[in-house]
Amino acid sequence: MSVPYGSQSMVEPLRRVLVKRPDRAYAVEDPLKWHYTAKPDLEEARREHDAFVAVLEAEGVEVSYHDELQPGRADAISTYDPAVVTDRGAIILSMGKLLRRGEEDPMARRLEELGVPIVYRVHSEARAEGGDCLWLDRDTLAVGQGFRTNAGGLRQLREALHGMGVEIVPVPLPYFYGPEACLHLMSLISLVDHDLAVAYPSLLPVPFWRTLRERGVDLIEVPEAEFDTMGTNVLALAPRVGLILEGNPGTEQALRDAGCRVLTYKGDEITLKSEGGPTCLTRPILRRA
Repeated sequence: MSVPYGSQSMVEPLRRVLVKRPDRAYAVEDPLKWHYTAKPDLEEARREHDAFVAVLEAEGVEVSYHDELQPGRADAISTYDPAVVTDRGAIILSMGKLLRRGEEDPMARRLEELGVPIVYRVHSEARAEGGDCLWLDRDTLAVGQGFRTNAGGLRQLREALHGMGVEIVPVPLPYFYGPEACLHLMSLISLVDHDLAVAYPSLLPVPFWRTLRERGVDLIEVPEAEFDTMGTNVLALAPRVGLILEGNPGTEQALRDAGCRVLTYKGDEITLKSEGGPTCLTRPILRRA
């Protein structure tokens, strides 16, 4: 009997996912503190999120909710970041953004409730966030090294994955807008198939770009105008089936030209204001062909 968890892939069919519907913690009064573009409209954010979930469910994804109220933790809506789910269970991470510290224990509790064992916790001064963790395949994890994930986090991820046959590829990230901005490795690239990715090459480190090319990964270049509207953030629901924020026509067309089926969602409140795209809004629990 197969276990109901394991997500060492970005593109295998998405079977189970954890999301957090916006609650009152998301309606921040001080958007500048959170690096949001404006104060979210909570009721509209909930409507957008419900529609987003409806797209997932229509594609056959089993959706579970992370309902625990976390006062003062607006970014908890981005369930991708506090954990990585491996074939052996969950690695609970340690948030690099100070305002996100404390999301880890609620995530661990919810995953355990859903039958996912906790196999490791990043601890001490090590920091690692899920947005910096990109599976190139089930045995290769690229890990961004920037303001959110430090060298200690990289070392502890290696320790957590020891014995699983997983190679870690460190990827240095650019300064870009600085420590307050939410720049993850996955801000720059999303895999939509084993050999196809959407990316913003201008910010990709050359060694990582070469790694992708050597692995036979073709890159769809996101137009410069669509980088700020999160054209690079594509949630693969299956190989060459991608969910993307509406309003990125160049990226959408390039995906279709590459043979992809493209789904869109409205995210004025849940994405554009808080910089959390479709990948950020989901914590995959099970991906399996």
